[in-house]
Amino acid sequence: MHKWAATLAAVVALAFSSYNFAELQQKPRIDVDLPHLLRTGPVDNGTVFQIQPTVSTRFKTQDVEVIRDAHLQLTPVGSISSSKMPIFYWHETGAYVYDFTSDQVNYHWSGDPAPFIVSQDKPQQPTLNFWVDNWTFQPGRYEGTLELSRSGNRIPLIKKFCLLLSKKAVDEIHGAGQRQIFFFRDDLPKFHSSSKSPGCYRRETD
Repeated sequence: MHKWAATLAAVVALAFSSYNFAELQQKPRIDVDLPHLLRTGPVDNGTVFQIQPTVSTRFKTQDVEVIRDAHLQLTPVGSISSSKMPIFYWHETGAYVYDFTSDQVNYHWSGDPAPFIVSQDKPQQPTLNFWVDNWTFQPGRYEGTLELSRSGNRIPLIKKFCLLLSKKAVDEIHGAGQRQIFFFRDDLPKFHSSSKSPGCYRRETD
């Protein structure tokens, strides 16, 4: 009986070891989640669009994932579908830091637009800054896509979202000073209870 128990324990241990080894050999499975807040505003003769996705994996593997590039697309739809489509480029990566002295959250440059590594013990929350020249918003709806390309010619990670801009919000942006930032959220209760597009990002002041 003792020999059978020892043999069974050894078989179970071997099975667990084989399973763990197989799991470690797999490519990391990456998840991307969008924040509840987007930032945008005028910059130079165009527009800046800031988005801070969470890029992570819940599984431990020997390999790491490399995010090689980031692309943003905003497509005017509906009543503004014939308007000019912006061509964004990844300008830089930044971070928002709280300043205890002034009681304000300030933006700081943190890196050039460059590949970054994602692993189980190193999730990423970069603030991706996209710029577009000679373009600004018009009142209406935009369908957005954030695409993160990966190493090894793997399928890109894609997250879609929608953005609604009222005339009031657009007037704010058009009348703002250089590099003034405006917030848009997708979790405001007043829009979830009454809007036809509750999941879209909107100005809190609308």
